Amino acid sequence: MRMFNVGDLVIYSVHGLCEIDDITDKTYGNVTRTYYVMHPLEDPRLTINTPVDSDKVVMLNMMEKEEAEEILQLFRQPGISWIEDARNRSKKYNSLVNTGDRKEISRIVNTLMRKNNEAHQNKKRLYDQDRTLLANIQKILFKELAMSLNISYEDISEQINRLIKYRA
Repeated sequence: MRMFNVGDLVIYSVHGLCEIDDITDKTYGNVTRTYYVMHPLEDPRLTINTPVDSDKVVMLNMMEKEEAEEILQLFRQPGISWIEDARNRSKKYNSLVNTGDRKEISRIVNTLMRKNNEAHQNKKRLYDQDRTLLANIQKILFKELAMSLNISYEDISEQINRLIKYRA
C-alpha cells in the first residue's frame, strides 16, 4: 500500500486534485485508525478525512510530466469503443473510471467528447449519464494534465479539442 506524505498533491476520487494537510490517528466508535486529512485545491475550506488503509477510494500520485504528455497524445487516436446500450456503457465506463487508470479514463473522455461533438452537430444531446460522467472526469483529468504540464486548464482544453476535431 502506498503511503503519502503531508504536502503531497494527490488525485482523490471525485474531488480531483487534493493536498494532504495532515496524517493523524482518529478514533470512531472504539476503533482507532490513521487518516489522511486533505482538502481539494478547488475548495480549500472543505476537509476530507479518509483512512490510510481504505480500499474503497482511489488515491493516486499526481501524474508526472512524461505521463501527461503521453496521455495528451492519446487524444490523436480514437477513444474507447462505444457501447450502444446506455446501461451497459455506463456500467463499463464507470467501472474503468473507478480503477483510476488515467489512460483508460482519457480514452473514455476522448470517446465521450467525440460523441458529444457528433450529437451537437446533429442538434442532439448525449444521455444525461454520459454528459455527467464526461463533465466529472474531464474536469479532473484536464486539471491534472494542466498542473503536470504547467499550463492552464484552458490551454489543455483547447489542445485536446483541437486534437479531437482534427481527427474526428
